[in-house]
Amino acid sequence: MNTADHSYQKVAVRILELIETGVFPLGSRLPSEKQLSQNLGVGRASIRDAKIALQALGYLDLKASSGAYILEPLGQLAPNLPNVTPLELTEARALFEAEAAALAAPIITSETISELEKYIAIMAGNEQYDMTVDDADAAFHLAIARATNNHMIFYVVKSMWKIRNENKELQKVYRTVCDHDPSHLDDEHSSILNALKNRDPAGARLAMREHFNRIIEALIETSEKEAFMEVERKLSEKRSRFMLASQLN
Repeated sequence: MNTADHSYQKVAVRILELIETGVFPLGSRLPSEKQLSQNLGVGRASIRDAKIALQALGYLDLKASSGAYILEPLGQLAPNLPNVTPLELTEARALFEAEAAALAAPIITSETISELEKYIAIMAGNEQYDMTVDDADAAFHLAIARATNNHMIFYVVKSMWKIRNENKELQKVYRTVCDHDPSHLDDEHSSILNALKNRDPAGARLAMREHFNRIIEALIETSEKEAFMEVERKLSEKRSRFMLASQLN
């Protein structure tokens, strides 16, 4: 994947514009990849990846049997987002997504399993897909929530992803934690997928819970380091002021 050229992102924006202007009404089925490819003048691969990205953002519901359906965007679903800390958000996600994984395990389809395998490959660095790691991460978790066939669970999980993606401070903290040791994320996502493949609700719940527990521990560690650095900074300022005052005397 050429990181400098995410053509699917431009295609996704064009599709969103058509949705927002009413050309593609909410609740309707998106035209076929062939039709979109012809209408937008781009390759079908870019159309396919744009649809996956829009699904990750909560704009589309991709059904293997009948195509892509346009959902009500998160901006309309949850206009007043709460101001939360990274720890609060992660604890809430752990609660909802662990149970979502358990509910999805007995009924998850082979199509969704294949979808999850693709997202894990992207997060592990497979460059054959024109999709970012962050988009793949979101798509992985949202696909599991969608697999519960419970619209309320999907709505809640999707709303929490909106909070994560629209708060720059949250993004910064999550990026610091995730970049610290990405191999943990690969192993944890694989453990979640294996439990889902085995149709094991308890195993899926545990794997998802352990995934978030490690993130929570990393967040606490990061907060402690930042607090310690802040104390050191203030002590350094006091020391500098004392030295300056001594010189003046």
